[in-house]
Amino acid sequence: MAASDFRFVRQEMAPVLPPPVATGGLLGWLRTNLFSSLGNTVLTLFGILILGSLLEPLINFAFVEAVWTGENREACLASHGACWPYIKDYFPQFIYGRFPVDERWRVDIVFAGFAIGLVPLLIPSAPFKRLNLAYMLVVFPIAAYYLLTGGLGMKIVETSYWGGLLVTLVIAVTGIAASLPLGIMFALGRRSHMPVVRLVSIIFIEFWRGVPLITVLFMSSVVLPLFLPEGTTFDKLLRALIGVALFASAYMAEVVRGGLQAIPKGQYEGAMALGLRYWPMMWLIIMPQALKLVIPGIVNTFIGLFKDTTLVLIIGLFDLLGQIQSSYTDPTWATPSQSHTGYLFAAAIYWIFCFSMSRYSLFMENRLHTGHKR
Repeated sequence: MAASDFRFVRQEMAPVLPPPVATGGLLGWLRTNLFSSLGNTVLTLFGILILGSLLEPLINFAFVEAVWTGENREACLASHGACWPYIKDYFPQFIYGRFPVDERWRVDIVFAGFAIGLVPLLIPSAPFKRLNLAYMLVVFPIAAYYLLTGGLGMKIVETSYWGGLLVTLVIAVTGIAASLPLGIMFALGRRSHMPVVRLVSIIFIEFWRGVPLITVLFMSSVVLPLFLPEGTTFDKLLRALIGVALFASAYMAEVVRGGLQAIPKGQYEGAMALGLRYWPMMWLIIMPQALKLVIPGIVNTFIGLFKDTTLVLIIGLFDLLGQIQSSYTDPTWATPSQSHTGYLFAAAIYWIFCFSMSRYSLFMENRLHTGHKR
């Protein structure tokens, strides 16, 4: 067949078509994600209506009708909004608790040292990772212990004087740092072929998962001393730290076990074919893949642990929320909006920390290509 037989010459102008629908930029994102169909449009508008009805009173209370300056309750009595001078006046106690004023520089150094070590540790491209990890696991804990408790020429400060955000971060960071390695250990133990190791791991996990955290804290504070030899005492904060770490490690163990079970059997067989023994196989081949798969579950456990630190109030430890509640007894700032302002401030602090952990989790998921990008 000749090539000319395939020629086609249009005899009339093609109809004018509308421009293609934009899929990039803000309008394209809105059209694709929120207004892609009639049903999605209705749900989006309904969501905007609900969100507006919730945000309007919150914005009015926190900003429009709020009081920003004042010396005492008199400044806030005439307004129905937030009493921010009360937050400003109590802000040091919300951060340090009853830590001696002339010794608060030690807490500031601990906060700064933690940030200096954590920020480069979270940046994947930052150099000297091993030195950074050694600093966070060895140098910083020892330095923080002596700075906060005293000794080495510094004034001794008992943990009963700690409070506010300091206690919240101490419990949360300690629980997070301890729960991950303990969780990995018990997850491996539950999958072990040795009956005794598997049984001990199952009993540990099921016991701590079956007991509420508030009961764990109560037992660690009240019941545990009854089983200790006479004259033996544990610091109340230390008891809480141990209870929180063991409680969180049980949940972490199940998260990690889910990741281990998701690894194909061929990965184990390939590692064994290379001649790797059990621990090198787990450390080099299996565990990195398993932890990558369960990043959302790990961070979810961390976020839950951070918020559960508020329960330590029942054993007499005044974390951020407990310190805010204790300030309500001060008649200097007693107003109808005092409690609402305090709880709003606490909610903002907890949201900032939890949202930051959530966004970093998404960043690591996308960087490691686990799941679809968000």
